[in-house]
Amino acid sequence: MQYNKVEICGVNTAKLKVLSEKEKQNLLNIIKNGTPKEKKKAREEMINGNLRLVLSVIQKFTNRGENIDDLFQVGCIGLIKAIDNFNPDLELKFSTYGVPMIIGEIRRYLRDNNAVRVSRSLRDTAYRAMQVKEQMTVELDREPTVEEIAKVLDLPKENVVMALEAIVEPVSLYEPVFSDGSDTIYVMDQIGDNNDDKNWLDEIALKEAISSLTDREKKILALRFFQGKTQMEVSNEIGISQAQVSRLEKYALDRIKNEIN
Repeated sequence: MQYNKVEICGVNTAKLKVLSEKEKQNLLNIIKNGTPKEKKKAREEMINGNLRLVLSVIQKFTNRGENIDDLFQVGCIGLIKAIDNFNPDLELKFSTYGVPMIIGEIRRYLRDNNAVRVSRSLRDTAYRAMQVKEQMTVELDREPTVEEIAKVLDLPKENVVMALEAIVEPVSLYEPVFSDGSDTIYVMDQIGDNNDDKNWLDEIALKEAISSLTDREKKILALRFFQGKTQMEVSNEIGISQAQVSRLEKYALDRIKNEIN
């Protein structure tokens, strides 16, 4: 589908504004610290300036037969939630935070409209887990671990993982979900296959694989995928060449992939 030539929800996608990172940061600071009038205007500019981000994400879901206008509207809800909850004081690119929020909103929509029925008890557990996750994300300024969510719910970790996997379609760890031309965002925190009863074992295997990396490799992956930094920015921070960063990053990802397969 050629998104640069179509109209979605009455919006001419060819004329959508694209904000620079500096513009986004300025608007987010105003949303947090400005007057009510300034906040309202900045929020509208931030929404309109990130609609291309929504378009980029919904391309992943266009092969499901869903109405593109519906997906766009749902994705915009995720974008608005990301803007309202983003903390500009964190060293994090907005797209790194916004993309998972948009994907999550679309998945909730698809899940709620899915003809496959999930047991009521499993669905209730999943909903409670997602509520706790959203609350803790705001409180901690980061996504909580499964163990932390399970502790709040007073449930075994395996129950929480299986409940969430039952209602959310798994995504490849190495699947790119967004690229702004310089950096590509990968889904690093979810793995799974069609066997729901094995998904929690896969997650444990992933954590064990990551724990086997060196401190330098862990730091590179953290800077690249959790702080949204470019390879050049990482190389400057840890004092090695960009080529070395690229090589170590690829080696670490290959090791993780080999160990969980």
